[in-house]
Amino acid sequence: MGDSSVPARLEHIGIVVDDLAAAKAFFTELGLEPEGEMTVEGRVVDLINGLDGVRSDVAMMRTPDGHGRLELIKYRTPAGPAVDPAAPANTPGLRHILFEVADIDDVVARLRQHGAELVGEVAQYEDSYRLCYLRGPAGIIVELAEKIG
Repeated sequence: MGDSSVPARLEHIGIVVDDLAAAKAFFTELGLEPEGEMTVEGRVVDLINGLDGVRSDVAMMRTPDGHGRLELIKYRTPAGPAVDPAAPANTPGLRHILFEVADIDDVVARLRQHGAELVGEVAQYEDSYRLCYLRGPAGIIVELAEKIG
């Protein structure tokens, strides 16, 4: 039995979005698979969130290898504070998530059809990876990595 004082695994990463359908389409295009949707509300949800009157729609997305999941959340109530969807990559907080892909140029082109924009440009890091940052749903930065060599 493992040490009960350390996390056993990363279950999922939650991303609050303003357009749940667009976020699901974006991450589906990236290759994640829908795992289920639900609406959550009630006293326990309020207690967990530290808010009153929470009602949110949740969509779970799973990576093809089955080891990673994203929880996409659209809060219907209460309204959240305004955020800067163009916050630069060095802004404190969760700034990006990385996905390894087989063909970075193809993925960039497909995600651009879902509103993604390159933050910088596709660049090669030594002889190991081609990398880029894309701005996706709710301004989140998605890093793509194509292994080379």
